Amino acid sequence: MLIRREADADVEAIRAVTGAAFAANPGGEVRLVDELRADPGWIPALSLVAEADGEVVGHVVCTRGSVGGAPALGLGPLSVLPARQRTGVGKALVHTALGVADGLGEPLVVLLGDPAYYSRFGFRPAADLGITPPVAEWAPHFQVRALTTYHPGLRGEFHYATPFTTL
Repeated sequence: MLIRREADADVEAIRAVTGAAFAANPGGEVRLVDELRADPGWIPALSLVAEADGEVVGHVVCTRGSVGGAPALGLGPLSVLPARQRTGVGKALVHTALGVADGLGEPLVVLLGDPAYYSRFGFRPAADLGITPPVAEWAPHFQVRALTTYHPGLRGEFHYATPFTTL
């Protein structure tokens, strides 16, 4: 399996992977990724695909957000073809996204997701670092991963890239 940056030729495959991974919400996450791609918060270096045997089998994206007005990243959606779930594709994508984000000097990554899954990557409740979600009810699943340039003064409400607000 190869984890690499998204290429223009991958857009349709990413739509297919995202649609399959989020079949319970037809079109929602597919539309979100398309809208993120057109948003100023899109960071091309942080849109990554997992490729196996020449086929895109997974995708993850981190986009520009902010905490208390300072730059931060929001991770998601993370999509893996159902037949490839629980085979390490998501794990490889998340580890790579965190490594790229750290290499770019980003201070932290936040996400809304299952704590049992994301804690293996060093994510912890965002409240532990004084970071609050844009929707209070998200708090139990709102998590943060501090990176090398993180400093404790980075606190406050997290704001996702604009397309997340229209979900």
